[in-house]
Amino acid sequence: MLRLLREANAATLDAPGGHVSGNVSPRVYSVPFRMPPSSRQLGRAVQVSDMQEEHDAVQRVRAALSEAGIDGISFKAEISAHGHAMLWLFTPPPTMEPDIGFGAAYPGTLFRYEGVLPEPARRLPEPNPDARPHPSADPALLERVLRQRLPDTAGATEEELAAAEARLGMQLPDELKALYRTMRSPVEPREDDWDWDEDDGGEPDERELTDAMLGELLFSLDGVHIGDAATRYPSWHLAREAVITPPGAAVQQLVGSPGWIVFGDDHGDSRYAIDMTPGPQGNLGQVIALPVHDRIGARLEAHSLTDFVQGRFAQDAARLDEAPVIASVYQGGQPSIEAIAHPDLEVLVIRKGPKREGEPLGLASLAGLPNLRTLYADPGTLADPLQIAGLATLEYLELGPQDWRALLDARAVPDSLLAAQIIVWGNPAPQPQPDPARYVVLANEITALWNGPQIAETVIDGQLE
Repeated sequence: MLRLLREANAATLDAPGGHVSGNVSPRVYSVPFRMPPSSRQLGRAVQVSDMQEEHDAVQRVRAALSEAGIDGISFKAEISAHGHAMLWLFTPPPTMEPDIGFGAAYPGTLFRYEGVLPEPARRLPEPNPDARPHPSADPALLERVLRQRLPDTAGATEEELAAAEARLGMQLPDELKALYRTMRSPVEPREDDWDWDEDDGGEPDERELTDAMLGELLFSLDGVHIGDAATRYPSWHLAREAVITPPGAAVQQLVGSPGWIVFGDDHGDSRYAIDMTPGPQGNLGQVIALPVHDRIGARLEAHSLTDFVQGRFAQDAARLDEAPVIASVYQGGQPSIEAIAHPDLEVLVIRKGPKREGEPLGLASLAGLPNLRTLYADPGTLADPLQIAGLATLEYLELGPQDWRALLDARAVPDSLLAAQIIVWGNPAPQPQPDPARYVVLANEITALWNGPQIAETVIDGQLE
């Protein structure tokens, strides 16, 4: 891999301080290899074979990581034209969430202890004691319809339903019981049964959910599970988001809920769940969809499982407004910090303006806000980073290295922090990118405040054969 990196990055490596860096893990890698020839140059689509040598090099590294029991590793390399190489290997601790973005060699999100989650993932549903099933919910009708449409399917026994309830730790809604009394496992689909009936040419209010569709999306009874936050693999990227449910919403916009009973998926876009913790205007037992590419929120699909099976779909009419819970401020622009200093503010993002002009911003007006938990500030946007010490409710902080340096030197890092990240801004090519080793040192100073494990560094000095 080092030989290939030398061939691809000679100009960068020969510059003062020249180095290359990257990351390799079993799932993804970010390594600055040469770019393959364009499809125009080749006269055809780019093939895997165009990068076969690079692919083989990565696979050798992956095999070594697997043998060593390491999930992934970052590296920095200095390689001379004569083959002398210095290699820095950075092994992440269990309290770091890797960042596969820019460069992928820099520290990702550092968190205080294993298992700690951002606030949106910890948020539980608000109680809605007035919620009732929709008038369309009819377990008996649902069972009759399914038995007529699927007369040859085998249903679950009462003992099997009771076992599922014991496993889930809650009672199954009557409509879901009716569904599984009819078909306890998916139905084999027919190839010609997957077309929605869209006579009006637009998004239909009614679509026939064919037998094949129902059979394909339905989990077996053993696969039914609670759609809590853990099932959406929450990451600390959620720290910049918030749980906001409009007053007129049918669905609570959570990461997960102990009242979401997931019973199927469409093998690509969404999982489907029965919602037993509906929003202010929702119904007990409504069907919701959890988009697989989103880690927060859900959408209303049908007022009841009876409606869902019969193709009567619904939409949530409530509009989502992030203000004043989430705010973005641009240096030299509007709104001002003072204008967004609202008691409900949870997430504040401060960015350089489009022309990167304007005076740095002060944070004094944010002191004492009861819910401010996340602050992101582009490098150079803060007039006095030490004002962060007055933000006593911060859980997540993302700053440039100079601002982190100021906080660490003044011992002003808020004690309330649960997670942190260092912002990396790259250099224009062919300049070498920022030295990841310096960021590792800074990251280890932050985790040392929490008595946490460090990013391990191994240095190898050698000659390429």
